[in-house]
Amino acid sequence: MKKLLVILMVVLLGITLFGKVKVALLINGTLGDKSFFDSAARGVKWAEEKLGVEAKIIEMSYNPTEWEPTLEDISDLGEYDLIIVGTWQMVELLQRIAPMYPDQKYIIYDDAVDYSQGNLDNVYSITYKQNEGSFLAGAMAAMVSKSDKFKYSLPDKKIIGFLGGMDIPVINDFLVGYIEGAKYIDPDMKVLISYVGVWNDPAKGKEFTLSMYRQGADVVFAVAGETGNGVLAAAKDMDRWAIGVDSDMQLLYEEKDMDIVKHTITSMLKNVDYSLYKSIEMFIEGKLPFGKAEAWGLKEKGVGLADNKYFQQVMSVDPWILIKLKDIELGIIRGDIKVPTAYGMSNEELNKIRNSVRP
Repeated sequence: MKKLLVILMVVLLGITLFGKVKVALLINGTLGDKSFFDSAARGVKWAEEKLGVEAKIIEMSYNPTEWEPTLEDISDLGEYDLIIVGTWQMVELLQRIAPMYPDQKYIIYDDAVDYSQGNLDNVYSITYKQNEGSFLAGAMAAMVSKSDKFKYSLPDKKIIGFLGGMDIPVINDFLVGYIEGAKYIDPDMKVLISYVGVWNDPAKGKEFTLSMYRQGADVVFAVAGETGNGVLAAAKDMDRWAIGVDSDMQLLYEEKDMDIVKHTITSMLKNVDYSLYKSIEMFIEGKLPFGKAEAWGLKEKGVGLADNKYFQQVMSVDPWILIKLKDIELGIIRGDIKVPTAYGMSNEELNKIRNSVRP
């Protein structure tokens, strides 16, 4: 019994009898986006610091021709207990490669493999209920836009904006939640919608956002990876509001540009970092359900609004908004508020929602 307890303690520290648990995170892009990929890397680094795993982060660049050979090479090495990839762009590649290495364990985040294809029992898929977190973001944006208490709001306009990276299901899931949250507060709220078409071009993101501000939007939600940093810059230049995504943009910018911090209300967190950290912990404990996809929402702490001192300062002029947001969050968790999802929607259904808020 004593020996068993010793072994259990060692495993829980992320160390096996053969050495540390080794984890490889393959980024199909580059770090430094202050958003999605940085969040993934942060979760793996937490596991390294707190669980004692040995982690390697590989930036594969935005060139798709690099992704498949890198994933296959890392799998072929057989050196890693767990290989992590992410986004919809890696789904087909993982579906081809994972069955070739049945003893290798994989995690894919922000999308799921098609388990009906078979031979994918070595893959755990993490999806996020970004529609739930974005519902909160939309409700908050609408309340801020309608109010005359906030410095950069235009209450006479009742127009907010959304900048998406691409017109794809995961981004539209953010959009649907955002629109429905705004309409929950005010059915007449209008939403300007732009898809910039690239993930790593902040200058282009700024250009698109400036156009929305000039059309009367006073709050724009950035859902475009590194490109979305241009939304924050545009908000600063135009004295309007921005909402960040994935990572807490206020904390990321507080030592670099306080003007951006002051023009950012909060960020809708897709807690990739937390979900990867907890998944690695479950893997170490032998509890990670491979061969299965799980969705992380508000209840699972997979999404939510960033709550820091800057957000509290912004909200201090109208604390009622915080009370309303908490009520909405609890309503979603309890199931009293049903948030639509873009997944499974037809183009006709999606266009109906988009057109319903067209200025």
